[in-house]
Amino acid sequence: MSDFSHIDQNNQPGMVDVSAKDTTRRSATAQSIIDVGPEVMALLEDGDIQSKKGPVFHTAIIAGTMAAKKTSELIPFCHPLPLESAKFTIEASSDTQITITCTCITTGRTGIEMEALSGVSGAALTIYDMCKAISKDMRITETRLIEKTGGKSGDYQAAP
Repeated sequence: MSDFSHIDQNNQPGMVDVSAKDTTRRSATAQSIIDVGPEVMALLEDGDIQSKKGPVFHTAIIAGTMAAKKTSELIPFCHPLPLESAKFTIEASSDTQITITCTCITTGRTGIEMEALSGVSGAALTIYDMCKAISKDMRITETRLIEKTGGKSGDYQAAP
């Protein structure tokens, strides 16, 4: 028998049955770091980068929100969740790096970690797409869960 939640006793993949779980408030915060390099970072002005395609960070927030809302369409065994909130921060965290943080909230029977992770991933990819004319040397160096609350497994806080 597998320890993976998406593999049943017959070794078949499938969605986890959450019908017996309690409905609770759940939140998750994820983070992505994108190293854009000095050329792109030099364009940062008043908290955003203006490009021919529009304001980069604002567009990344919109794309990240859309990605969070569509998580169950992207990840095969994710349950569709009522996304009650998706909040983003995007800011320079060093001379060459931008940190994207997304916190998602739902009231449901299963966690919302994948929505937060999808949100920051979509935002990071959008920053890459909008800035690739300046530099193709950008790297999305880290995407991870920072914390989660609620649910049967309890709260989680990533190590610093």
